[in-house]
Amino acid sequence: MSNTTSSGGGQLPRQVADAYVDALVELDPITGTFLGVAESSGRLPDFSPTGQEAVAQLARRTLEKLTEAEAREGGDSPAERRCARLLRERLTSELAVHEAGEGLRAVSNLSSPLHHVRDVFTVTPTDTDEDWAAIARRLRAVPDALEGYRASLDSGLKQELPAGPRQVATVIGQLDEWIGTDRSWFAEFTDPGPKLLRDELTEAAAVATGALVELRDWFRDTYAPAVEGAPDVVGRERYGRLARYYNGADLDLDEAYAYGWSEFHRLLAEMRAEAGKILPEAKSPWEALAWLDEHGEAIEGVEETRQWLQSLMDEAIDALDGTHFELAERVRRVESRIAPPGTAAAPYYTEPSLDFSRPGRTWLPTMGETRFPAYDLVSTWYHEGVPGHHLQLAQWAHVADSLSRYQTTVGGVSANAEGWALYAERLMDELGFLTNAERRLGYLDAQMLRAIRVIIDIGMHLELEIPADSPFHPGERWTPALAQEFLAGHSSRPADYVESEVIRYQGMAGQAIGYKLGERVWLRGREAARARHGADFDLKSWHMAALSQGSLGLDDLLSEISAL
Repeated sequence: MSNTTSSGGGQLPRQVADAYVDALVELDPITGTFLGVAESSGRLPDFSPTGQEAVAQLARRTLEKLTEAEAREGGDSPAERRCARLLRERLTSELAVHEAGEGLRAVSNLSSPLHHVRDVFTVTPTDTDEDWAAIARRLRAVPDALEGYRASLDSGLKQELPAGPRQVATVIGQLDEWIGTDRSWFAEFTDPGPKLLRDELTEAAAVATGALVELRDWFRDTYAPAVEGAPDVVGRERYGRLARYYNGADLDLDEAYAYGWSEFHRLLAEMRAEAGKILPEAKSPWEALAWLDEHGEAIEGVEETRQWLQSLMDEAIDALDGTHFELAERVRRVESRIAPPGTAAAPYYTEPSLDFSRPGRTWLPTMGETRFPAYDLVSTWYHEGVPGHHLQLAQWAHVADSLSRYQTTVGGVSANAEGWALYAERLMDELGFLTNAERRLGYLDAQMLRAIRVIIDIGMHLELEIPADSPFHPGERWTPALAQEFLAGHSSRPADYVESEVIRYQGMAGQAIGYKLGERVWLRGREAARARHGADFDLKSWHMAALSQGSLGLDDLLSEISAL
């Protein structure tokens, strides 16, 4: 790495940050696997209260070292200052969440220790017999990992920190699907393993599956009855703390709620205009989108859709590289994949390992479908793939040696990344890539989803009043049921997707607002930089400079990219 020790000896902030990454990988082998650390492949973390406290103690020690590093010669240089700001903000936010006991009630349909255990297998190397032997060891580690998770949830019950009942019911259903009726997800995952290890992998998969069964039964028979009647919303105090964690900023939640409504009204007007070009007699944009489901451009077949999405990203890279971005060869590589069964309904992205031995990948959950309307995929893959998540997170990995591994990996701020990906959708619209009314209406529908997320995520968790100018239940106060009804009536998504979305918001309070609020920061930063440079403003240079700064919370992001 290019980070250097100051002339006075001791570590500078970037070195403190990277030492934290090394220590974290020892405690959290799942993080190690995502970073491409081969030694992590056969292990899983300790999710018990003791394991959680070990991670917290590491954060506390790191903050002490950071204070010392900032005071050293060179500790206040621009590169060191950016890293120090991120490290302090992230660790402080994480400690606030830990100390409030959020890790003792971590049940979610998308992101929890349970999901991390399953998902890490999809990015664990499988190229050699040694890789598969490590997978067998990791499979045998599943029972202890899930037992630790269960111990944390049990501790939460004792401290009157329950998870939401709706999250619990959903996770029980997910576990049923992963366990299967004939063969489990783990059994199917090990099918491509080498014949030499077939017996070992089969037995290890059975051990891991048995742990899923035990956890499912405990959730059903013990935990679910214990949390019955607990709220599915978090309230203002918890929401503010969680929103800080996901957004890297102390937000004015009432202003953000009002902003969500202003975007709703703006987007609704644009959607009506585009829908009129497709189906002039449509009573609403979603009637036109429903018509497109049957009569619009679509791709038939799961594998055909995967290939189509790959070509969409490849074409975007060829068109954008050299014009609006300057991409290294290894950043140009991205893979389209089909998501394993039992995931949440939304597509997602996994970043490359630091050495790029594992490329960035987009994942499409099929939800049992074999036909996929194009309007619903194009802007989504601009978001998940290119120029969205892939260009940002792969560029971070590409410049990790000139920043710090912390800034480009575990220090990621959700709203920064999701805001960039939503900005990327808008950029492709600005550049004319949405070539017909179908695709542009799909893009606007995706934007509308993100505006509604701000409204209902804040609205239902804070139980706010619906404004008088709302077309939906004006004057009433938000509930999860109203949130689901509102999203269903203002979205092209099917009912199971809508339900999965609202359950996601309940289990990850404060995360879903980061898309729109993050996009607003990226747009404001671009306009501030444009105003500074005037006619000399170069969008390609600004994009690459902004993407090469690594992670920052929203407050720090705005100041940094405005000054580029």
